[in-house]
Amino acid sequence: MNWKTSNIPSQHGRLAVITGTGGLGLEDALALARAGAEVIIAGRNPQKGADAVTRVHAEVPTAGVRFEQVDLASLASVADFAARLRNQTDKVDLLINNAAVMTPPKREQTSDGFELQFGTNYLGHFALTAHLLPLLRKGVNARVVTLSSVAAREGMMDFDDLQSQRGYAPMKAYGQSKLAGLLFAFELQRRAEAHHWGITSIAAHPGISRTDLLHNAPGRWSAAGIARSLLWFLFQPAAQGALPTLYAATSPDAKGGGYYGPDKLGETRGFPVPAKVPPRATDDATARRLWHESEQLTHVAFG
Repeated sequence: MNWKTSNIPSQHGRLAVITGTGGLGLEDALALARAGAEVIIAGRNPQKGADAVTRVHAEVPTAGVRFEQVDLASLASVADFAARLRNQTDKVDLLINNAAVMTPPKREQTSDGFELQFGTNYLGHFALTAHLLPLLRKGVNARVVTLSSVAAREGMMDFDDLQSQRGYAPMKAYGQSKLAGLLFAFELQRRAEAHHWGITSIAAHPGISRTDLLHNAPGRWSAAGIARSLLWFLFQPAAQGALPTLYAATSPDAKGGGYYGPDKLGETRGFPVPAKVPPRATDDATARRLWHESEQLTHVAFG
């Protein structure tokens, strides 16, 4: 059976936090709002956040949805956002670590001095999850869904140069950030089980989808951006690309420590199924080392 948004169980009474105001994040927000969840769309740009909330309200007039500002490229902003949430609510049932930066042509840094992709796509979400752990532990059947990518297949953890200071290759840095997210999702599940945190950690990837990721980072007139514009038919719609995330977030059949992606054309498009895990993501020792390094870099600890 092809799993669709119509298969999402009722989400009434659940609070979902989604990073990212457009593309996949917006599709996640729309689907979860339709299913009855209260949704917080978290992102850097207030205008894009307001536009996302307006779009959700247009399609789901009764939706409980709001925007909260957070810049994943700033650990201070992540901490502030989490502190605001702790003052606003006593639990979070679902966290979707979705927002991403993809392949800026030149090396850029976060406000904390991290390479932009590693800092935003991975370390920002690592810190956010740690800060929200107390609220997630109070959630009902709480889940954390972390977005990876088909690019994780080529990713390598370069612990001698995590911030690409010795040499920056855009796609290499992106692949590392997405492999890191996958290693994190699996290690979070192992630690949640070991420490009885009562949360489930699952990973997902969207295949190749029509979002603004390629337009926003390398640029609309880069080779990748032009391909995204002119070869649009090779990219599945964002709503289709969001299905693996939504499956991981809501399906009773989604397994803790699982990884889900599309089922067709080398996992680039289609409906959600268990995804093939890259061999480098199965190394527990690498995952533990990455966790330790991440705690040192972010000055944030779990539990």
